Amino acid sequence: MTTSVQFFGAAQMVTGSKHMITTPQGKKVLLDCGLFQGAGKESGELNRMWGFDPSEVDYLILSHAHIDHTGLVPKLVKDGFKGKIFANDATRDLCEIMLADSAYIQKSDIKYVNKHRKKKGLPSLEALYDINNVEKALSLFHIVPMKKKYSIDDEIEILMTDTAHILGSAAINLKIKGPDKVLNITFTGDIGRPNDKILFGPSPFPQADYIICESTYGNRLHAPQSEVESKILEYVNQICVKNKGKLIIPAFSVDRTQELVYALDRLEHYGKLPPIKVYVDSPLSTKATAVMNRNRHYFNKDILSYITRDGDPFNFDNLEYTGSVEASKAINERDEPCIIISSSGMADAGRIKHHIKNNVEDARNAILLVGYATPDSLAGRLKNGYETVRIFGQEYPVNCQVFSMQNFSAHADYQEMIDYLKCQDASKVKKLMLVHGDYEVQQEFALKLNKEGFMNIAIPEMGEEIILD
Repeated sequence: MTTSVQFFGAAQMVTGSKHMITTPQGKKVLLDCGLFQGAGKESGELNRMWGFDPSEVDYLILSHAHIDHTGLVPKLVKDGFKGKIFANDATRDLCEIMLADSAYIQKSDIKYVNKHRKKKGLPSLEALYDINNVEKALSLFHIVPMKKKYSIDDEIEILMTDTAHILGSAAINLKIKGPDKVLNITFTGDIGRPNDKILFGPSPFPQADYIICESTYGNRLHAPQSEVESKILEYVNQICVKNKGKLIIPAFSVDRTQELVYALDRLEHYGKLPPIKVYVDSPLSTKATAVMNRNRHYFNKDILSYITRDGDPFNFDNLEYTGSVEASKAINERDEPCIIISSSGMADAGRIKHHIKNNVEDARNAILLVGYATPDSLAGRLKNGYETVRIFGQEYPVNCQVFSMQNFSAHADYQEMIDYLKCQDASKVKKLMLVHGDYEVQQEFALKLNKEGFMNIAIPEMGEEIILD
């Protein structure tokens, strides 16, 4: 038998990462099991279809904990998967809190959906999964050490190498031992940035025969990261000090929130941050910050040096982590300048929607977008200059200012991805397959990779299978 890879998510789109390797012995290895996000009704439909039988999957290997890479793991278990789940320690720790949070969101969302379906005379839908499915999934996890070869059976060996996208993010390097040859396959997962403020930069990976590579920003160069703190301070002074308004920042709970807090902590440490309240209004962000602090062995030497001087890099005098719903509501009732950091990053779920709803009509305020957002998401519509946005079924005029900072992106830009791939002899890579990107962006990135010597580049469609000879 031959080895093949089939694409069931993040194929000519950015979310829903799912790539199935079939080995010469017929074993099925799923790389990631992510939730489709940000595409409205289409996402809901995609999240209920597999394209394969979960009970036939032998192994699941996770590149990192973001929900668009892990958010369907409990449903995979619910629908029949009984194999082993491989991940490193940080990814497992983050999955424990993120999947539980996702189950809560599923429960909440399905109530809302079914309420409207009932009005239309449609049958009720079942939640994708619940907390029991999460707990069952967590029981199947097996920890893979970073940067050490790990055999999961006599045919398959894993080596995880750093990508610096979020805590624990890793490229999955597979060695598949066939009857007459060995294939080396690398799945990059999401590639981070070389000068990450918290994590080690992406590390080289072994020579691969085949590479499955992300391509989110395959046509974009980011602004220099050195401008981050000065730019944040500029927005704080303009909105909170001059306008006496609120600066609302939608941010993913893992990594992005901690990077923002670390930047504000440094500004406060050096006496530059005005004395205004900063709220991290997300129970998940609070838990994720605790996980970050427990996994400091992933931190780079710069932040570890800062910790020796400052102590906790994610805490300072005017910072408050809010837990209860009552505390969250109280923030909106206060008419005082402040910074509110809340999830989710695309502003499509969680407390951030309430903060935007309550503040988007006030010209004193501003919304600062600090990460990727699909065009159909609330953050995407704000970024694209919509004059009104629909929130909880009601239209709101966008009177506040909307800013966007790509300095915080946890995804490498095209030059950073090219630099990451320079550890490879391009002439020895038989095929490079682009995933996790919009099709037009992938086409542009493919041309850039051609110039670097990668000549056989594929942009797989959903469901497409590619034979790896």
